[in-house]
Amino acid sequence: MKKLLAVTMALAMSAAALAAFAACAPAENDNTGNNGGGNGGGGNAQPDPPVYTVYAPDGAPALALANAIDKSTYGDFEFHIVASSTITAQVTGEDSAADFCVLPVNAAAKLLGSGETYQMLGTVTNGNMYFLTTGDNASLTTDNLDVLVGKTVGVVQLSNVPGLTFQTVLKANDLDYQILSSEVLDSDDMVNLQPIQDAATGVTPAGGCDYYLCPEPAASAKIKGTAASANPFKLAGSLQNLYGDGTGYPQAVLVAKTSVIEDTYGAAMVEEMIGYMEGSAQFLAEAEASEVVALLEDKYTEGMTPSLNANNLTSEVIANCSVRFTPAQECKERVNAFLAELIAISPDFTSAVDDAFYYAP
Repeated sequence: MKKLLAVTMALAMSAAALAAFAACAPAENDNTGNNGGGNGGGGNAQPDPPVYTVYAPDGAPALALANAIDKSTYGDFEFHIVASSTITAQVTGEDSAADFCVLPVNAAAKLLGSGETYQMLGTVTNGNMYFLTTGDNASLTTDNLDVLVGKTVGVVQLSNVPGLTFQTVLKANDLDYQILSSEVLDSDDMVNLQPIQDAATGVTPAGGCDYYLCPEPAASAKIKGTAASANPFKLAGSLQNLYGDGTGYPQAVLVAKTSVIEDTYGAAMVEEMIGYMEGSAQFLAEAEASEVVALLEDKYTEGMTPSLNANNLTSEVIANCSVRFTPAQECKERVNAFLAELIAISPDFTSAVDDAFYYAP
């Protein structure tokens, strides 16, 4: 009888211990916003907050992430810098990879312009294209663009946003132009545009063009690399200064998934990301170039060779990349006008967007 009583007491004590352990153990996250516990189960642990993916293409748009990478210390965001040719893949498909994404404005408009799956939070870069020339050729301003008549301008990305923007500038200044090819030869009565596929190999003092329109950081690298030659490059103007009111053009924009915007926690993260973007210009103006390189270096897709590195990124190059955030509701008229100009030059290049495309807090 005493032995039976002892066994009963031991079992009771073991059951009590197991119950206490179960009450104290964290419940498993079931990804539904609940952490188990059942009805009256007593589970008090909270699910881990989601981590939001942020994508940007290599080059100037990647600089726009630097402040966010530096400031977001709580693991709310996961940053990725990918090849420019793959950036649109991050916002397409049923389960697109990017919660937030920096995209060229034309691609964002064409793919996402309905506002159904993504909305534009604002513009983040405003042009990084500069003219190079040699010898006694004049620097280009809005007052002397007619000096280009009869000249040849080699244009990197002629069929993309930079080249089409330059064409809108020529059109706005009533300057006739033509695009050279094997069948279209130089004219003394027009501005002659020569497509350049690759700045690294196609932009040279001996390349046969009077001017070149070249992106940063390649433009600064070309000036530095030819400084000791007999016919060095010199800076000859900025496309940003020639376009519109001289403050640049909406080159790249930041979008966010509509599902993130409509979620209560996600909406707070959208505002947090906007705050980081609003601080980007000041952060980049004050940061050392080496600090920016260090912030970005482990965010690149494995195997990529970044276009921005310790050898070519300087404070001047950073400034020339025109990273400046403007919220969607403040820039939507400017973006709409720019898209209309691009469509007038190349109708299939991009699309007009619905008002729902523009994020409204």
